[in-house]
Amino acid sequence: MSEHRSYIRHPSDIPVEFRLEGGESASTTPLANVSRGGVSFTCDRPIAAGTVISVCIEFVQPRFEARGRVAWCHEEDDGYSIGVTFLDPRDAYRARMVEQVCHIEQYKKDVREREGRTLDGRTAALEWIRKYAAKFPGGSSS
Repeated sequence: MSEHRSYIRHPSDIPVEFRLEGGESASTTPLANVSRGGVSFTCDRPIAAGTVISVCIEFVQPRFEARGRVAWCHEEDDGYSIGVTFLDPRDAYRARMVEQVCHIEQYKKDVREREGRTLDGRTAALEWIRKYAAKFPGGSSS
């Protein structure tokens, strides 16, 4: 068995806060995925496709905030899976940075659980970049 993962584990416990446009109160839920085009998360209630929402990830500094439109909503065993596309194309690059930070934070957690080492942010980032940056979707290509 290999000591190191050969893939990038996706961070699944990063909290994301969302608010439906029109002032409905915010809800916080675990982030399922961050991509160039948007985010997905689980929710305890359905949100209709086409609904405009604000998404905030306070886990990163500066915090990530973007407006998006619900692209899809699928019922699942434990609630609903919601997919949101960004309204501002510039948010795609910012989301990419958030995704990398989330992966680095997950890496810190994995190393602590697997090896008993507690990494500071800089060390974790350097190790993660060395091990996974080339495999990161959309990473450097030849």
